[in-house]
Amino acid sequence: MERVTGIGGVFFKGEEPAALARWYEEHLGVIAIGESYDGPVWIQQEGPTVFAAFGPEQWDSPYLGPSGWGVNFRVADLDAMVAQLRDAAIEVEVDAEVYPNGRFAQLADPEGNAIQLWEPM
Repeated sequence: MERVTGIGGVFFKGEEPAALARWYEEHLGVIAIGESYDGPVWIQQEGPTVFAAFGPEQWDSPYLGPSGWGVNFRVADLDAMVAQLRDAAIEVEVDAEVYPNGRFAQLADPEGNAIQLWEPM
């Protein structure tokens, strides 16, 4: 059976897409797409990726923003990333619990879209 090899993009609606692209690049290092097909793109490091649909009983989860979606980014050093974001006056909530698969923190982009940071074990 042929299978997909990874996620090639994440697409979502934005009231101000250029401003959102700059925010993601400035604060999370996700390179904004260029004007042409040969421009630079964000290259993620190899690692685990969870792909999951949330049922109606989970729709009020903090992992889903008002638009009904959320993105989880892997980070190498959660404490350093949280400090960097807080230094930029971005509100971040770090989970007190350390889970068997790692540590997590929650925040939102300027349009309220849910972002989770994950430092794998």
